[in-house]
Amino acid sequence: MEKRSYRMRARAERQAETRQRIVNAAVELHSSLGPARTSLSAVAERAGVQRATLYAHFAGEEALFRACTLHWRATHPFPSPAAWESIADPSRRLRRALREVYAWYSSVEPEFTLFVRDSYVFPGFWQERTEAIASLAKSLAEPWGRRRALVAAVGHAVEFETWRSLVLRQGLTQAQAVDAMVAFVAAISAPPRR
Repeated sequence: MEKRSYRMRARAERQAETRQRIVNAAVELHSSLGPARTSLSAVAERAGVQRATLYAHFAGEEALFRACTLHWRATHPFPSPAAWESIADPSRRLRRALREVYAWYSSVEPEFTLFVRDSYVFPGFWQERTEAIASLAKSLAEPWGRRRALVAAVGHAVEFETWRSLVLRQGLTQAQAVDAMVAFVAAISAPPRR
């Protein structure tokens, strides 16, 4: 009985290792080529397995993409709002959040650019991110009020493309980009002139 239990454990460990090798291979390819340019054959080849083995672990591209997404998110965690939620002053709260979010964008820029480019491949997964950013914007705007323009301004400030435009295309430093977006949101938050 012990030998059988040992063999089953060893087999389960080998299967888990193979599964992880497949996920790692897919993450490497998605991060260097992008999801749209990554074939299942290329993933199998990179992982050193047959396509049949890949399909034994993942029913298809969407299941593999889900596993890759979870793995990538675990190794590149988005900043936690807990760090800034306790800051009462809305400008200081937004400044802290943008500093952390922009630092994260800077750390993942090459692969995240590919993910944005290929977001059409698995739109459901991208919708999750869109909803998370909208929720973040709403929570950061709340201390100022709930005006649509204000929430939109904060939403614009926390977007990857905003950071990319300000830092990579316009040449601002991270600190200058944060300052610009905090000033933008503060201007929107001011009561309208009559």
